Amino acid sequence: MRSLRSRRDFLFQAGGGLSGLALAWLLDQQGLLAADRAPASGACAANRSGPTPFTAKQTHFTPRATSVISLFMSGGVSHVDTFDPKPQLARYAGQPLTGKGEVIVRQGNPGPLMPSPFSFRKYGQSGMDIAEIFPQLAQHADDLALLRSAYGQSNDHVQAHYLLATGTVRMGFPSVGSWITYGLGTENQNLPAFVVIYDARGGPFGGPANWSAGFMPAAYQGTVFRASDNPIIDLKPPASVTLEEQRARLDLLAKLNELDLQKYPSSSELAARISSYELAYRMQGCAPEAVDVSRETEPTRKLYGLDNSTTEPFGRQCLMARRLVERGVRFVQVYHGGLGNQNTDTWDAHDDVKKNHTTHAAEVDRPIAGLLTDLKARGLFDSTLVVWHCEFGRMPISQRGVGRDHNPGAMSMWMAGARIKGGQAIGSSDEFGYKAEQQPVSVHDLHATILHLLGMDHTRLTYLYNGRQMRLTDVYGDPVPQITRS
Repeated sequence: MRSLRSRRDFLFQAGGGLSGLALAWLLDQQGLLAADRAPASGACAANRSGPTPFTAKQTHFTPRATSVISLFMSGGVSHVDTFDPKPQLARYAGQPLTGKGEVIVRQGNPGPLMPSPFSFRKYGQSGMDIAEIFPQLAQHADDLALLRSAYGQSNDHVQAHYLLATGTVRMGFPSVGSWITYGLGTENQNLPAFVVIYDARGGPFGGPANWSAGFMPAAYQGTVFRASDNPIIDLKPPASVTLEEQRARLDLLAKLNELDLQKYPSSSELAARISSYELAYRMQGCAPEAVDVSRETEPTRKLYGLDNSTTEPFGRQCLMARRLVERGVRFVQVYHGGLGNQNTDTWDAHDDVKKNHTTHAAEVDRPIAGLLTDLKARGLFDSTLVVWHCEFGRMPISQRGVGRDHNPGAMSMWMAGARIKGGQAIGSSDEFGYKAEQQPVSVHDLHATILHLLGMDHTRLTYLYNGRQMRLTDVYGDPVPQITRS
């Protein structure tokens, strides 16, 4: 005999399937209502008949890339210890940094100039200088367009994350992936246009605001996939819910949605919400296959480092990213570094830059090299833009003799794929790596460059909010010419 349930329990269980299957009205209008009983492959193969927030849109001009994989190293990578060698640090080691104005550090107590604990070598026909901690990535030196003169605005982790993610240090603005989804839609209507895969140790500084849709409809926000054997939370309905119970809920929700649509026919939020429900339904059919890295061959899994405990976590993230862009996902944001123990689980090398960066470079070097190799082998390299970046660089002076503090004045980034000319180092920081000096590249310039490669003019990609045509780049930004020119 079943026990009586409280009103709270009834409402909780009655709403258990809302997030995944509140789309019956739309399916009924499109003649697809019976698809919930069809095999998973049928739901994945079904085509939409009407426009949605994700419908593919025309570009402003011919694009160089159709998708983006953004590799974000959370915590702040030291540029002078990875991609921007500074011999003067060894020459003037132990001396104070002078002639640069007031030196502002995040945690106080600025030390003297400190040389890199790593050696650099020249790689490829281009002779690009790369630190010893990236031996496998260095084999792709001639594929990289390296920006050595990028800079930010804040030495705070959260604000700096928001700047790279949204173009402003304040929260509440749409992220890059949201702008791209809004501007271009997606090529695969059965998967999210914008996917976020963050570190198994935890999310990045600033949390979900990094992939928020801000003032845009929620349909454009990022969808989080986990780097685990069960990447998508709550994708399947509970085992305790029978087909009959699921059918009854769908019928009820269909009536409620229809009433709301009749009452508020111009409600973009309602339309976006229903579109999200429909997408959740379709994901039940095709998303499990899309993120199942066990379907890959053993050589491919080894290429990404899935056979090694050090490289397996990030290798899984990179392999998932490749599988998603291969299936038409527009923007995949991959984070390395999670907020477990900040000083050890991220690139935030306050305590010991040698130990920190040796550890984290070992985690990402093989997977990133594998990703670039795999994209080439599958004919995806020219149509995929790969961006490697972080929230800021680190100081050329020491912190307690072995670490480095935050430095938004200079940082290194690189781009590959999208028919970009590789093997070039663009711009430079000063002799110590303290400030961007030759051809400084702002975050707005970076965003304008990404949009340009996707076929969008950043000055024309606007969204009306509070009476103003808003832009990802605000009123700033110029594409980096060495990257965008053919």
